[in-house]
Amino acid sequence: MINFFVKFKYGIPIYEQVIFSVKKAIVTGQLKPGDRFPSVRELSRELRINPNTAQKVVSHLVKENLLKIEPGIGSVVSQLSSATDMQKKGILENEVEKFVVEAKRLLITKQEVMDALDRYWNEKGKG
Repeated sequence: MINFFVKFKYGIPIYEQVIFSVKKAIVTGQLKPGDRFPSVRELSRELRINPNTAQKVVSHLVKENLLKIEPGIGSVVSQLSSATDMQKKGILENEVEKFVVEAKRLLITKQEVMDALDRYWNEKGKG
């Protein structure tokens, strides 16, 4: 049984949507360190996605140290670790720039962005 929710949206690669949903479940505490993560077969069957896509999701999450493979158990959620300064800088520069460009394109004000950021930051907890 999958213990996180994925709301599929048209135009975004499925594996990216599943990865985001897992990350969201981890940061909100829905998935906790040590929780068993579905196998590739379970993920594929329950989300009705291609097994290759499910494998891509699991491989990506392992690479990002969000999951670890435990012999005899399978995939489990890892303990969150602090990012390095380089990782923080990379995500902030890349993702924030994309976000700001899109917000300005849509004529969203800085205050609207800050209000939304505060709301989501507080909703997602842990910080």
